[in-house]
Amino acid sequence: MYPTRLAFPVDLETDEDGRVVARVADVPGCVTDGASRDEALAEAADALEEAIAALMEARRDVPVPSPARGRPRVVPGAVMAAKVALYMALRETGTSNVALAQRLGVAETEVRRMIDPRHKTKIGRLEAGLAALGRRLVVSVEAA
Repeated sequence: MYPTRLAFPVDLETDEDGRVVARVADVPGCVTDGASRDEALAEAADALEEAIAALMEARRDVPVPSPARGRPRVVPGAVMAAKVALYMALRETGTSNVALAQRLGVAETEVRRMIDPRHKTKIGRLEAGLAALGRRLVVSVEAA
């Protein structure tokens, strides 16, 4: 089963120009930088969403986060995390878009939009999709 928490560890290093390079090793191609540690981590969160979106659009698996082991972590935004959870639940259960659409009483195009990382989807719609697949969306708030 896919992890319930999408917190990806970030490796940080300073390059020869003094910029802080942030690399999310679990996600291919997810590398960015910033003028400071905080800026690099903020950029890494944006890069993570873009990299995950590219994987979803290519119909590839989204990697499982490795243990942080003291490294800082970045997470996708709440809606993106819910979209990833729905996308992975569909793949895990072998449920087609058509089958989920039937369960929800919507057109298949609606399910395609729900898992489209670039389409704005209300969190309640994603929550309903997850529930139809036997999943429950849980939101938590942590100190930054």
